[in-house]
Amino acid sequence: MDVEVGDGESFSIYFSFVDQNRSFRRDFILAYKTLGVVFGGLVTSPLYVYPSMNLKSPTEEDYLGIYSIMFWTLTLIGVVKYICIALNADDHGEGGTFALYSLLCKHINIGRSLQSKSVNSRTIFSYSDGPMVAETRNELGKFLEKNIIAQRIVLFIAMSGVCMLIGDGILTPAISVLSAIEGLRGPFPSVSKVVVEGLSVAVLLALFLLQKHGTSRVSFLFSPIMGTWTFTTPIIGLYSLLKYYPSIFKALSPHYIVHFFLRNKSKGWQLLGGTILCITGAEAMFADLGHFNKRSIQMAFLLTIYPSLILTYAGQTAYLIRHLNDHSDGFYKFVPHVVYWPMFIIATLAAIVASQSLISASFSVIKQSLLLDYFPRVRIIHTSQNKEGEVYSPETNYILMVLCVLIILYFGDGKDIGNAFGVVVILVMLITTILLTIVMIIIWRTPIIIAMLYFVPFFIMEGVYTSAVFTKIPQGGWIPFAISIILASIMFAWHYGRQRKLEYEMKNKIPIVCLNELLSTPQIQRVPGMCFFYNKIQDGITPLFGHYLKTMRSLHKVTIFITLRYMLVAKVDSNERIIIRKLGIDGVYECVIHCGYADSIALEGDHFFTQIRDSLEQPIKMNSGDFSRQIEEENSELEIAKKEGVVHVRGKANFHISKSTILFDKILLGFYQFLHGNCRSALPNMGIPLHQRVEFGMLYET
Repeated sequence: MDVEVGDGESFSIYFSFVDQNRSFRRDFILAYKTLGVVFGGLVTSPLYVYPSMNLKSPTEEDYLGIYSIMFWTLTLIGVVKYICIALNADDHGEGGTFALYSLLCKHINIGRSLQSKSVNSRTIFSYSDGPMVAETRNELGKFLEKNIIAQRIVLFIAMSGVCMLIGDGILTPAISVLSAIEGLRGPFPSVSKVVVEGLSVAVLLALFLLQKHGTSRVSFLFSPIMGTWTFTTPIIGLYSLLKYYPSIFKALSPHYIVHFFLRNKSKGWQLLGGTILCITGAEAMFADLGHFNKRSIQMAFLLTIYPSLILTYAGQTAYLIRHLNDHSDGFYKFVPHVVYWPMFIIATLAAIVASQSLISASFSVIKQSLLLDYFPRVRIIHTSQNKEGEVYSPETNYILMVLCVLIILYFGDGKDIGNAFGVVVILVMLITTILLTIVMIIIWRTPIIIAMLYFVPFFIMEGVYTSAVFTKIPQGGWIPFAISIILASIMFAWHYGRQRKLEYEMKNKIPIVCLNELLSTPQIQRVPGMCFFYNKIQDGITPLFGHYLKTMRSLHKVTIFITLRYMLVAKVDSNERIIIRKLGIDGVYECVIHCGYADSIALEGDHFFTQIRDSLEQPIKMNSGDFSRQIEEENSELEIAKKEGVVHVRGKANFHISKSTILFDKILLGFYQFLHGNCRSALPNMGIPLHQRVEFGMLYET
């Protein structure tokens, strides 16, 4: 027996080792793929950091101070903040500022639209723990629950983070590609600015048209390019520092930063607006988390990206110390002539890849906003059967494409775009710091002293950076602000309209117990056929149904109230997909359809009808001894109704904006009506024939 137990333990250890090996191999492959998606913007920042700085007669000490600032910025923000802390604050594998807000919504009672939706938060997010018990919440959690102003401030901060990240997604492709293509003007000064702009636009158009193939395929194509860039630039950096300034790493001492500011004073403070660009793309590590996983991003950053950037910037700085006034083209001039053209090709391809990180991040935050109902409905396509966070949005993609092209045509120069770029980068990071601190205190239960050890240094550092980049607003920094204000207005108006609509529906919903009384009135006639009525209210029927009955004065003999619930799993098991129950009235049923993100929904044809029929048989078999006769009757009733005709009914509600409506509501609800009228239908494309669709409208009082 002892031998058998020992053998069993040996097998257990062996299979555990095999599983760990497979897990490591999977993470290693994912880490390789992250190079082509997550880190493009960050690792190509050497293309535009020094050219974006407004340096005048720089000295050796200035360059040493700048390198010291960049080293500690990459170390503290990149390694400590994002790799060690932020990546642990995921929401079902999703990252970004809205994921942090979503996480807070699930643990404390804030974000009332999320709590009052027809499908509760556990259903939407498959979150098993649910909100904290009131007694276990700390003082900050209780304060946020009670103070509506504080809730709105947190929501505003989260919304601003989303808007800034999308603004970042517009500027990153433009500055990366334009800075790379401008390398043509070094060996060929006769190449005009118009040619550079035209080539940049052509490259960007090709990039955006590739997005529909999904992150996995794009990363498979891009990762070799990014891998080549990541490993060649530090080699050139190492060659450069050995040739020009071998003692460059003495600048790692922070005292060079102190001397830099003491010597340059306000001018040094303003130069922070250029040095912040060395960390551009770090925010994509967190926002792109849903496309990969935490371990793969950590492996890729610590083993390749971080050392690559440290060596590349060291080589650039070493070259510039010996060529003090070459900073306007700080990348291409430090590349040895013998490898100039190979590096130009690699840099151009890498710049294209660099654009991918923020494009993918934009898709992710739009999807998160849609799940929380904070953004007008756009089409979201899940491009992977295995990874829920891997998404593509055609509307978002083409809007980003148009805006990127306009940015290039408006600025026409990578240096000028750099002025606009730094503003959004640091603001996204500052917002992440604030929300992450709240998550630490409320969810992680981090002691206040330890949370402050994180918050205070990063808030001060990013606050100083923010004050510096604000000086760039007149030089182009106003553009991301304008984009963010427009996006924030859309999000706020949509959220406000949805809140008002949900409040009206919850207040005026028809309780299921009152349904029998409503249908028993002599004015209501039962007509032949089968009706699928789409309902989004939990524990009740939408007031749209009452309006439908009053107008039509009839109800089909078989009426099924359909509620769609979206789950964060790839595919829902066929046995659990449809749950149907009788509502105590002949021929009236409530049907809940659970959909995974990779499930196709088809509510037309014999397959769906068979699923409905099979689901009805389950409760009959469980609750009745002689169930065969009852099943026969139910099936017969359904078959007859199907033959008599099927209709799918959906109600659309709008607000009645009268003269008595207050001005605030007139503006916001009017804007919401415009957005609602131009966004996609709440129901997905389910293959329902046009002749079976019926839509009717109702006005809600404001």
